[in-house]
Amino acid sequence: MLTERCPAQSNKVSDSNGDKKEGLHTDGGAWGFKVSDQTSNADSTYILLIGDSILHGYGDMVKYSLANDAVVDFWMTGKHLNSEGLIEELQDYVSRRNYAVIHFNIGLHGWQQGRIPEGKYVPLLERYVQTIKNYAPQAKLIWASITPVTAQGVAELNKEINPTIVKRNALADEVMKRNNVVVNDLYSVVVNRLDLARLDRFHWNASGYQLMKNQIIKYIKDEIKY
Repeated sequence: MLTERCPAQSNKVSDSNGDKKEGLHTDGGAWGFKVSDQTSNADSTYILLIGDSILHGYGDMVKYSLANDAVVDFWMTGKHLNSEGLIEELQDYVSRRNYAVIHFNIGLHGWQQGRIPEGKYVPLLERYVQTIKNYAPQAKLIWASITPVTAQGVAELNKEINPTIVKRNALADEVMKRNNVVVNDLYSVVVNRLDLARLDRFHWNASGYQLMKNQIIKYIKDEIKY
């Protein structure tokens, strides 16, 4: 029987403290794996959404939009690619059900200096993707690009952080291409709609998340061909 579990407290204390200082938080949700409250049966199609607090913004919108077609679980995590315990949790959660599609992102918690050593982003992301493939071989995979980071209180791109986001999205595109993973470019969805940013650097208003939801639904439906 599936139960909701909180992830092991495996992030380093310094990561957690650093996230709070930078304004990286759950944005009203809670970190962890959330089993859908939707009714399921032997014929149900299962979808898993993986992400950070941005997932909290669009997750329920996606779930409700697919309510007649699929059961949608979430894993919302504040971990980055080099976090302790990440791979073990990933192995567990992607194998919880027979997921038809796994739509995944990881990135906003990894830009800080020292978290991901120089030259390690690509091999760490390769390991992440291969873990999903190994533990959920039946699933179709969709990578969601890292969303833009804005300036604090101003509707413009953050000059210090956003270049790292752009660089890592480009590297991720190459990784996904090598691994035959579909790319859902959420960065492009909102980069020209900074008027929809909450201007706390990382999060978006309901209209911003609605734009993301619309594209996520399109990509998921393309993969499972409703």
